[in-house]
Amino acid sequence: MNLPNILFEHLPDPEAELLADNGPGHRPRILLLYGSLRPESYSHKLALEAERILRQLGAETRVFDPHELPMLDSCGKDHPKVQQLREWSQWSEGQVWVSPERHGTLTGVLKNQIDWLPLEEGSVRPTQGRTLAVMQVSGGSQSFNVVNALRVLGRWMRMVTIPNQSSVPKAWQEFDANGRMRPSPYYDRVVDVMEELIKFTLMVRGRSDYLVDRYSERKGAAEAAALARAAGVIETMEE
Repeated sequence: MNLPNILFEHLPDPEAELLADNGPGHRPRILLLYGSLRPESYSHKLALEAERILRQLGAETRVFDPHELPMLDSCGKDHPKVQQLREWSQWSEGQVWVSPERHGTLTGVLKNQIDWLPLEEGSVRPTQGRTLAVMQVSGGSQSFNVVNALRVLGRWMRMVTIPNQSSVPKAWQEFDANGRMRPSPYYDRVVDVMEELIKFTLMVRGRSDYLVDRYSERKGAAEAAALARAAGVIETMEE
């Protein structure tokens, strides 16, 4: 093959054995984030409904409470709520992001949670390689503004965002007095999304390091190592 611009020592053939079913033996670990602080938060109710479905499907779940999470950069990352959010993100193998639609996009409450999760912290990437499901609730007619925006964020955070998604319009009429979601095609879609998330998480976990290992990064690391070795030789000669 005539590809003169590729360094083939950094582009091995895919290794099927690294994609075999050799993931960890524990239940899939799913973190759920929701985007409202209102006492009657429908994004919170939808997150709890999703959690019930995930547990039925065999997952271990945690729902992060965004109350008392400070605004980004208003304090250090040693704040207890920031530490909890980051630790839970590291614990997770997949995540669910649920937000109301406000002014045509996701809320600041959810965006603040995502913003506290850095792309990189030392050699650790808190979200890279984790699966993601996105959902939204609306007070009016059905919209996909929020789920589309969340997909952009998921890609930016280097997550494996599943194809399916859920948008619940007129959310105020989709939940009963006990906060449970009523049976409807919208409920069925939520079940579909959670089922798909579990399947993708089972496929990805234990293999995410291999799946997100990139040619450009391997090439860059090799070049950096070569420069470091050259610098060491020069320092030795100067001594």
